[in-house]
Amino acid sequence: MVSIQSKWRYLFMFLGIQLVVMALLSREGYQKRVTYFIRIFRKPDASGFSGRNHSAAGINGGDVYANLSHLSKAHIHADEMPYCPKKSPFVRGPIHVSFPSGLTLAQVQKKNPLVVRGGRYRPPDCEARHRTAIIIPHRHREHHLKFLLYYLHPFLQRQQLSYGIYVIHQAGNYTFNRAKLMNVGFREAMREEDWDCLFFHDVDLIPEDDRNTYVCDANPKHAAIAMDKFGYKLPYKMYFGGVSALSPLHYLKMNGFPNNYWGWGGEDDDIGIRVSLAGMYISRPSLKVGRYKMIKHKLDKGNDVNPKRFNMLAKTRQTWKLDGMNTAEYEIISRQYLPLYTNITVFIGTEAGLHAAPPPPLKPAGKAEAEPAAKPVAEVPANIQAKGPAEPAAKLKEGPSEE
Repeated sequence: MVSIQSKWRYLFMFLGIQLVVMALLSREGYQKRVTYFIRIFRKPDASGFSGRNHSAAGINGGDVYANLSHLSKAHIHADEMPYCPKKSPFVRGPIHVSFPSGLTLAQVQKKNPLVVRGGRYRPPDCEARHRTAIIIPHRHREHHLKFLLYYLHPFLQRQQLSYGIYVIHQAGNYTFNRAKLMNVGFREAMREEDWDCLFFHDVDLIPEDDRNTYVCDANPKHAAIAMDKFGYKLPYKMYFGGVSALSPLHYLKMNGFPNNYWGWGGEDDDIGIRVSLAGMYISRPSLKVGRYKMIKHKLDKGNDVNPKRFNMLAKTRQTWKLDGMNTAEYEIISRQYLPLYTNITVFIGTEAGLHAAPPPPLKPAGKAEAEPAAKPVAEVPANIQAKGPAEPAAKLKEGPSEE
């Protein structure tokens, strides 16, 4: 009888110890350590993905380039090419994002052999169901740009999109104007191709989950819903910053973006208000999927906080139809079709107007040839209004590609 009681006592003690150990392992720190040791002894997955690709709570994401080498470099004849599946087989979920030192554009180019001149890509073995242009407002952020291109190219290829990347570079040293650059990007991208969707993308935000598809919804979409700098939460309900997506019809309906926000802040909220005033809603992915990591940096020189932003936001209801796509004026200085993106350098004037100050002198652009300045653009490309062929881009000089 005594021996039976002793056995039960030891059994209860053993179960109690197991419960304590399980409670400790549930903590994030212990879980990471256990995961680390499990990966040491686990054999690599036959599919070419590491164990990190199988997403689970507490496990880092996988390599964004994993399995893309399986893509064929030889394109199938267009008449025989099937449509890509509605759900890409390459999408795996969470992505591990880090910023290694020493990364170069040449290395990014080497890892993306199917990307062609101008930053264009289409799936080699199927007809893409979606055509997406990525618009990146830019000035003096080359260090951030190379990291974005390193992650964004494979991210989009995993989704089997036909895409193009446009970097819209503001010339001169006058105060930065992000929203006006996005107006330029929209119009110039639509002149080249009949894009289904346009993603307006800050250069310092890296997507962390490839289930966050870069295609447009029935309403304007805010993709960067959960940034690490905000604790992976939406900072406020009407926030529309970082990364957002519009179809051409969405863009026309809301009269594009404001042109008069010079400096940091305000333009995202103005755009969000325009969405509402145009009778549309903001769609968003889940907090789990719409995650982004920001490359840490200080506020850029020439992009000081806009002190007028709150007064301007209060007047959006009166100004949105008068200031936007229908009043955007600019001059194209150069267009370069580089290996990983199309670089459009543009003069957008000042608060006083386009010609209130002379355009800045053009710096040497390496091997690429600079275009002569174009006249201010005010009309809407025909392919936005009707689904006809895109306006030819042959009017603009193309410089030879360069890194």
